[in-house]
Amino acid sequence: MEKIISGIQQIGIGVTNVYEAWKWYKENFGMDIRIFEDNTVAELMLPYTGGKPRKRHAALAMNLTGGGGFEIWQYSERTPQAPEFELQLGDLGIIAAKIKSPDLKKAYETFKARNLNVIGDLYADHFFIKDLYGNIFQVIYDSTLFRKENKLTGAVAGAMIGVSDIDKARKVYSDILGYDEVVYDDQGVFDDFKPLPGGNQKFRRVLLKASKKRYGLFSRLFGNSYIELIQVLDREPQKIFKNRYWGDLGFIHLCYDISGMEALKKYCELKGFPFTVDSSVKHNEDNSFDMGEAAGHFSYIEDPDGTLIEFVETHKIPIMEKFGWYLNLKKRDRKKPLPNWMIKALRFSKVKF
Repeated sequence: MEKIISGIQQIGIGVTNVYEAWKWYKENFGMDIRIFEDNTVAELMLPYTGGKPRKRHAALAMNLTGGGGFEIWQYSERTPQAPEFELQLGDLGIIAAKIKSPDLKKAYETFKARNLNVIGDLYADHFFIKDLYGNIFQVIYDSTLFRKENKLTGAVAGAMIGVSDIDKARKVYSDILGYDEVVYDDQGVFDDFKPLPGGNQKFRRVLLKASKKRYGLFSRLFGNSYIELIQVLDREPQKIFKNRYWGDLGFIHLCYDISGMEALKKYCELKGFPFTVDSSVKHNEDNSFDMGEAAGHFSYIEDPDGTLIEFVETHKIPIMEKFGWYLNLKKRDRKKPLPNWMIKALRFSKVKF
């Protein structure tokens, strides 16, 4: 099977309280669809969890307005650690999640009225906001909706990622992930960055998008996405997860929905970025890794600075779990998008809190 990267499935967010975080994301970003919830042991991430399996509570939340989801992630038997230093723009790793909004002005004014931590001004195509844990989100204008809902935002439409060398980083983000078109490549001190921590320094920033339309099972739901690479030029950046574990506080990974894992594995190896984690070592008799209500095959690579990129080939998801309707994706043509009505049926999985 050929490799297909259909879009951003989710961004992982390490938090101190899954339900506290989820409630905030539901109320403000419309993340009200429960795809799965898993309270077990992360056995396979040993390179990133101190060499030991770690118990954790994770939930995948979506927003049917469109975009990728949030994997809200909390350690169950250890206290998740904050960075040892104050993060600054340009530090190495995921700096901010991009989420889409069809009406930026309304979202900006509503968030301000709610006394949320809106950072800086409203620009023509974006503004910044922090969640209750201090994680930064860039709300960007995007009029493409999967399902029209009365929400201020859709969901994940990309990320801002700190790198030490943009040209080297593009070997992952352009060559492997397909963000091969440069929207802009600018250098200087930027007004919109100034209110952010460390944002008054000199940067090179490159916004990337895919020149080819994404396709695959969930491509219509995920929609457009962008990667913005940020390189600070006035100081030596630090790794955001320096001396910490995957799953600690902050943005822990960026995850792509894919098909053709074996073809992708060979391609990543060819490009010099081999899988560092591969769930195939723990697959069941159906050749899947069991994730509670869902199942699939997952793997990870690192970008040149160690930022984690996850790939998930989904094999089973619940559509209406309370009625026992699970969708077996292994039997479908993975090149074709799922029918809209089928994905929209996920609205019956809304959380009530």
